[in-house]
Amino acid sequence: MKKTAKPRNVTEKIIAAHLVEGDMAVDRELGIRIDQTLTQDATGTMAYLQFEAMGLKRIRNDLAVSYVDHNTVQIGFENADDHDFLASIAKKYGIIYSKAGNGICHQLHLERFGKPGTTLLGSDSHTPTGGGIGQIAIGAGGIDIAVAMAGGAFHIPRPKVRGIELTGRMPAGTSAKDVILKVLEKFGTKGNVGWIFEYFGPGVAALDVPSRATIANMGAELGVTTSVFPSDRVTRQFLEAQGRGGDFTEIVADKGASYDDVFTVDMDRLEPLAAAPHSPGNVVRVKSIAGKKVNQILIGSCTNSSYRDIRTVAQILKGKKVAKEVEVGIACGSRQVVEMLLEDGSLAILHAAGCRMLENACGFCIGAHMSPSTNAVSLRTNNRNFEGRSGTRSAQVYLVSPETAAASALTGKVTACEGVAKVPMPKKFPAVDDMFLYRETAGKGVPKTKIVRGPNIAPVPAGSAMPENLAAKVAIKVGDKITTDHIMPAGARLKYRSNVPEYAKYVFEPCDRDFHDNCRRNQSEGWANVIVAGESYGQGSSREHAALCPMYLGVKAVIAKSIERIHRANLINFGIVPFEFEDPRDYDRLSAGERLEFAGIARAIAGDGRIEVNGVKLRTDLTAREKQLVLKGGLLSCLN
Repeated sequence: MKKTAKPRNVTEKIIAAHLVEGDMAVDRELGIRIDQTLTQDATGTMAYLQFEAMGLKRIRNDLAVSYVDHNTVQIGFENADDHDFLASIAKKYGIIYSKAGNGICHQLHLERFGKPGTTLLGSDSHTPTGGGIGQIAIGAGGIDIAVAMAGGAFHIPRPKVRGIELTGRMPAGTSAKDVILKVLEKFGTKGNVGWIFEYFGPGVAALDVPSRATIANMGAELGVTTSVFPSDRVTRQFLEAQGRGGDFTEIVADKGASYDDVFTVDMDRLEPLAAAPHSPGNVVRVKSIAGKKVNQILIGSCTNSSYRDIRTVAQILKGKKVAKEVEVGIACGSRQVVEMLLEDGSLAILHAAGCRMLENACGFCIGAHMSPSTNAVSLRTNNRNFEGRSGTRSAQVYLVSPETAAASALTGKVTACEGVAKVPMPKKFPAVDDMFLYRETAGKGVPKTKIVRGPNIAPVPAGSAMPENLAAKVAIKVGDKITTDHIMPAGARLKYRSNVPEYAKYVFEPCDRDFHDNCRRNQSEGWANVIVAGESYGQGSSREHAALCPMYLGVKAVIAKSIERIHRANLINFGIVPFEFEDPRDYDRLSAGERLEFAGIARAIAGDGRIEVNGVKLRTDLTAREKQLVLKGGLLSCLN
């Protein structure tokens, strides 16, 4: 009798089709082939410098796209110079280049390049947006993108898959943002490392692709590897409307497929939700904060900037004016969205209502502009509300749906939307592709192209091998939920991303302005530097500079209660060992400035990962591959 194959869920199907290293049944780490890569300008410059250092003539993956969407406010020469560098690199190596103003990388990639059943690796933590179209789409550090473009495997822990069953239909006034906030309410922003969330159930069919993408996008705040939806009839309709019907592949879970855990969201019982300051996991009912005075409302970001989102806002504001005391800004996700809003009259509605139309870019989400006033309350449709991320440390930022944002814009107070007509799936999206450059040479490249390098672009610093014994000082001690924004501030500092020595001056600027100088002094005295942290260290963006710049300052170890996935991978990639306390209570036994003697650290890393330092027991759980990276000083050292 022929043995029947085990039913597979969507995650298992896609990973199995891309597996190049490891066994899904037994191995703790898997290597997968990456079909597509994306970068954005805040992380892409370093990724391409690293790719360039590999000495290849062109990319080796199926598709690579370089987007400019973060640092589009060009004050000084640095950002403009970096954009010239990115354009020339793209032309030389066969990469598609998306010019500033074209739109936000995740929205654009979903519209024009995302393919069901493929793998996508992006140097941005919200790359999982692609899960809305049936991709295994993962955020990673820039050096991982460089390796993937070179044809190398990307490594992930063998994932546990949590099925998120959706039932019912969303009530009036709610939307996909409320679904993902409900999931965040249940699972929080920590403790989900190594999981993939897969959405299934009868409620999925009621969600269009932009709604699915919103849920997958903000799943990044859970700390999971990625989130994924099936590729079904709704996916096919979206791709056909985009003129890309040939990219459709049906991928649904087999009948009888199982999950490691299941959580059910009954959408019939959903109500408007918000993430209160200062965490996406601090979820409250909108009705519990109804009536709170609002100073600023910003609609857009990679989470909620689709045609469906902005058209919904226009329907709510039609024939009305926003409250006089409220500043309202709207950033569309792409030029395609803008063109559609021009054609159906939505832009005229928004203009007449008193909204400010912002550039198609990340902008306000990363604190690059539109910072609130002192102590202001800001409602935003983006995905993160970490303290100070908006550019104003005293601001109170709430994350809400476009529906709640629009309803609140009319009253000047937090207000739940009572309902709005559903925006139907367009039968055809316009192909607005004129700001994608070098599509004709994608994957081929033009080898004689001159690379443009401005004075702010510095060489990639190399890591150093781990010594047998390490004498170090605790350069800083921080608490729980330290984000990559705390470690490596964005906003006004982000323009230094291609110049590590300059950017390193601002490491931990929000926590300790003397960190850089203390590290330099320790280095001059022959000490390595160590960071001590609490739970969920390294939350937030995929910003590899949060590991690269500390490495440049001589940081050789992080000791924390727990470390988030992308940041842990970045630490390893740059030769920094990620230690955790065997007993979290020992966190209280280490102090800033304390001298630490790591006797036999290299031997411990090569062995079981356990070591005792100053009477405190530490451990690091590394694979054989990760041990080599840490011991040799990082991924670039291993490649060269």
